[in-house]
Amino acid sequence: MVEEGKVFILIGPPGSGKGTQAKKVSEFLNYSFISTGDVLREEVKKKTKLGNIVKKYMEKGALVPDDLMLKIIKKNLKKKKGIVLDGFPRTINQAKGLDEILKNKSLKIDKVFYLKVKEEEIIKRLSSRRICPKCQSVYNLITKKPKNDEVCDICNLKLIQRDDDKEEVIRKRLEVYNEETKELLNYYKDKILEINGEGNPEEVFEKIRKYL
Repeated sequence: MVEEGKVFILIGPPGSGKGTQAKKVSEFLNYSFISTGDVLREEVKKKTKLGNIVKKYMEKGALVPDDLMLKIIKKNLKKKKGIVLDGFPRTINQAKGLDEILKNKSLKIDKVFYLKVKEEEIIKRLSSRRICPKCQSVYNLITKKPKNDEVCDICNLKLIQRDDDKEEVIRKRLEVYNEETKELLNYYKDKILEINGEGNPEEVFEKIRKYL
């Protein structure tokens, strides 16, 4: 088991399963878990000033500007303990900004796990995702089907497809992601560990667990 004060980062394209794996890592280590995607969606849901700005970027499949992302991360990094970051940073500027934030909080990046998944597999995964408009439960029509066709098991409401899970937006998101993260992978070259993310969640986690 690793000591406190360390930070583990999981990066990978949308739909690579990094959120699932980040949660597994945080539970295994009993570390705090921060998902920028969840935080951003919460801001949008609450219709905050930041959320209204963020929504415009998400609907286009574009990245949220670095300065906004760093403000969100700084706001959520309140405790000086081990942390698992899901999908952040995504750009060099975010990575450099994160270094400064962590330095001030006596935290240090230990490892960066990069989940690799083929593009068509990602499109298949994300375009099959559905969400309950009330309780926000997430389903997948391939891997995690609701009991009744496209109806929430809890609320019995018709499930919806998020705008950023539609194929045309997914392809744009992947295009943006691949372009923005080329330098990031090089930036973390001394800490990065490449993981094949195409197995089932338990198989993928076993690959990661060996390095924890």
